[in-house]
Amino acid sequence: MEPAEILVAGPASWNQLVHLDRLPDPRPHTVFARGHHATVGGTSAGKALNLRWLGRSVQLRTVLGTEAEGARVRRRLESAGVDLVATDAPDGRTERHLNLLDPDGGRVSIYLQAPDAPEQDHGAEAAAEAAALGRAVDAARAVVVDLAVTARPVLEAATARGADVWVDLHDYDGASAFHQPWVDAGTHVFLSSDRMPGYRDFLRSRHDAGARLVVCTHGAGGATALTDAGFVDVPAVRVDQVVDTNGAGDGFFAGFLDAHLGGAGVDAAMRAGAEHAARVVRSPELAPAAR
Repeated sequence: MEPAEILVAGPASWNQLVHLDRLPDPRPHTVFARGHHATVGGTSAGKALNLRWLGRSVQLRTVLGTEAEGARVRRRLESAGVDLVATDAPDGRTERHLNLLDPDGGRVSIYLQAPDAPEQDHGAEAAAEAAALGRAVDAARAVVVDLAVTARPVLEAATARGADVWVDLHDYDGASAFHQPWVDAGTHVFLSSDRMPGYRDFLRSRHDAGARLVVCTHGAGGATALTDAGFVDVPAVRVDQVVDTNGAGDGFFAGFLDAHLGGAGVDAAMRAGAEHAARVVRSPELAPAAR
């Protein structure tokens, strides 16, 4: 197999999605779901599937269990054409979430099974894996490293080898110590403004620290980027019928990255991201249906 042009590292999970008229109040009561289904989840799986839908070759490095849920995740990714490099979870169990979703994009994500980091191996097998990772990093036009302890080796390898490191900080609040290695390493930084009302100051601080691109998404409010040329704002694409907002942020990221690799400027890439996010929210899955 030819080396992938995009390397993605981070979570892939099996999720139960429950759609509600509105998110529950914090008190004992009963609510009725509008619908529910189980499917592949995880921000890295979402990015990989959307990039494949857009025609990019992708290698996804993740951790999966050996049970039925892990097999389902593996089949979905491989059937989409993702080059999957999956390390076995030490306890054999795949990461699992219960997501409560409202029609306006609100979400409560409950970890049912958190991922365990694989045990460190310092023998010949570990050396071979490090060499394979190095080759994958060197071959990639972009290395996307999501927030996961299991993705730290990829973050460290990409940084050491001078690769373009694309990071997604999600709802970073500007203070979380866990996020800091990704904040420091990112040459291309994405986040949402959900927990950061002063996001423009953060964008300036990362740009001043050397990041070449910083993008902040605002859900239905569009997105804002900062480059050497200044701030760029784009609106969200209007969607008449939203099916499922799960994965919209990963769809925006994938649409932007695809356009960027195709030579688009920041304004055009932002619009491509917004257009692809609109496709994602019209789909009940992390990525639109196969073309």
